[in-house]
Amino acid sequence: MPRGKGGLEVFVITISRQTASLGDEIAVEIADKLGVKLITRNYVIDNWLPEIADEHDLHMLRETSKYYLKTAQNGETFKEYIIKRLKKEAEKQSLVILGLGSQVIFKDYAHAVHIKVICSDNRRVNRIMKKYNINKEQAVRTLDLSDRKHRRYVHRLFDKDWENISLYHMSINTDGLEISEAANLIIHLLEMKKENPQPLFKKYDEIKEEKINIEDIDFVHESEKDFAEILDMYNIKWEYEPSEFPLEWDAEGNIALGFRPDFYLPEFDTFIELTTMKQKYVTEKNKKVKLLQELYPDVSINIVYKKDYHKLLKRFGVDELREDKDDNDE
Repeated sequence: MPRGKGGLEVFVITISRQTASLGDEIAVEIADKLGVKLITRNYVIDNWLPEIADEHDLHMLRETSKYYLKTAQNGETFKEYIIKRLKKEAEKQSLVILGLGSQVIFKDYAHAVHIKVICSDNRRVNRIMKKYNINKEQAVRTLDLSDRKHRRYVHRLFDKDWENISLYHMSINTDGLEISEAANLIIHLLEMKKENPQPLFKKYDEIKEEKINIEDIDFVHESEKDFAEILDMYNIKWEYEPSEFPLEWDAEGNIALGFRPDFYLPEFDTFIELTTMKQKYVTEKNKKVKLLQELYPDVSINIVYKKDYHKLLKRFGVDELREDKDDNDE
């Protein structure tokens, strides 16, 4: 754990929540139990943004997420200013951050724990009806508007789906949990993560900093080894088959089909799939790549076909294409 003033360990807990899921109350409970600072949108608007915003700006920032992309008096957008302040604050002290897209802002922060708090619609509706003394129809409408605003804020400012479970270490359903119980679960997770701090989104070039020894890798095809040598020749960092993407599921939800691209180039954030086998297998690979792109639109992948591979080998000085030992490449 990094250490702030006084040598104390510094960490960040981000809390994303559905309205009326008790996420706000859980954030307060955690901050109180740990004795750390709680940062919310209201705190930011009341304490930070007046330095760069007038009364009209502050009003608009409370009303619409679009305004966070506007340029403030200091030349930065309000979004940029908030991100900078949050990261600066996290360097000095531990924080519990409620909302603000903090699960995205600190996604590559090794000393952060990202939590999503959810609850059944029925329970949320009942809580809203009781809190505001409104009828069921009005409560449903309130929750619908609130959920859309949550989703729109994260998508508009960070181009991420707020509901994507990969943004969080843990989701907590408060249907069967008290506030203190949920808070204790999160604190326990934090204590475990202190023993093994690592970002939720770890870049492949951070995983392996040492140069990869080609001879230590069991390539499926000789053509893959040739390609790796070409990448090394040009000092391009690479990973061999680092990730497998689920593509199809059976009736019970079990993964029935996966696809593992041949290479990942971290400097370009791109996967490479070599296709040097017979044409009948190329069609199948093309289908898998197309499906991968549909299911994972944020993933960049390129196919290197046989004719392109020949050109690469010729360009980089390899005299002839080595024949694959096994044409049936899965």
